[in-house]
Amino acid sequence: MTATHPLRHLLTLRDCSATELRSLLALASELKRAPRAYKPLEGMTLAMVFEKASTRTRMSFEVGMYQLGGHALMLDAKQTQLGRSEPVEDSARVMSRYVDGVMIRTFAHELIERWASHSSVPVINALTDLYHPCQLLADLQLCQERLGAGLSRPWEGLSVAWIGDGNNMAHSWIEASVLLGFTLHLACPEGYDPSAEILAYAEAQGARVSVTRDPKSAVEGVDVVTTDVWASMGQEEEAQARLKAFEGFEVNEALMSLASPEAIFLHCLPAHRGEEVSAGVIDGPQSHVWEEAENRLHAQKALLVWLMAPGWTP
Repeated sequence: MTATHPLRHLLTLRDCSATELRSLLALASELKRAPRAYKPLEGMTLAMVFEKASTRTRMSFEVGMYQLGGHALMLDAKQTQLGRSEPVEDSARVMSRYVDGVMIRTFAHELIERWASHSSVPVINALTDLYHPCQLLADLQLCQERLGAGLSRPWEGLSVAWIGDGNNMAHSWIEASVLLGFTLHLACPEGYDPSAEILAYAEAQGARVSVTRDPKSAVEGVDVVTTDVWASMGQEEEAQARLKAFEGFEVNEALMSLASPEAIFLHCLPAHRGEEVSAGVIDGPQSHVWEEAENRLHAQKALLVWLMAPGWTP
C-alpha cells in the first residue's frame, strides 16, 4: 500500500461510499464482459478463512483470484491454530506477513472486526451473522443488468421487497438502500425484525426503508422481490419454530403477481422450495437466481481489485 492508497477493508457496505459502490459495480460489469482479459493481481495471494461451510463463496473467490492472475489459499479454521484458540489478533498479525488479502466467512461479526483491526492487509467479510456485503454486490449488479438501475434508470427509482427473516442479508440490503437511495420494504414476522441499530442508522440517513408484517403490502408494485432461507446455518435447532413463525411468508406465484409485471426474483441460495419460495417462482421466468449466483464471481473480482490493487483500472 502507498500513501495515496491507504489500507481499506470491506466488513459492511458502510465501508465504501455511494460513488465507490457505483464504481465497483461498473468494474464488475467490465470484468464480466472480459473475464480473463485482466491480471491486476498477478503474484498476489488471498487467504480464505472458513468457519462456515460454503459453495458459491469458495468457488467465486478461488476462481476469481485465478482469473485475476493471483492465487487463493483455502484455510479451514478448525484445521488451523485459530481452531486451537489462537487469539484472532495473533492470527491476523501473522497472516498479514504471508498474504496480500484475507477473506473470512464466519459466525460472529465481532471476530472479523477484531481481525481487521490487527491486519495490515485488506480483510473482506464473505459472510457473518450480521452482514453479507459480497452477496449484495452480486445482487446489485444483477439489478443494474436486468433493470437498468444506475444506468438507464436512476437507483432512486428502484423499489425492492425483502420477504422473511431480518437477517444478515436484510441488513446488507438496508445498507445498500442507504448508499444508492432505492426504496426498500421489509416484510418480517414479529420477533424477526432487522437489527434496531441498523434500522435507526438507515432512518438517520434518510433512507426509504420500512418494515411491515404483511408480505402483500411489501411486494405491491415493486421491481425486485428477494428472500432467504428461514433457518440459516447455526439456527438448525430453531427450524421448527421458524417454520411456524414464517407461515404466510412464502414467495409464491400469488405473491409475485402483486409486484410489477417486469419484477425479478432473487435468492442468495441455497433455497428450500416449498418453504421461503415456491418451485414455480424460483424456477420460473421472473427468477434470475442463477445469473445472480454467477455475479458473485464478477462482483467479488471487482472487490478484490479495489482492495488489493487500489487505483487499477482496465
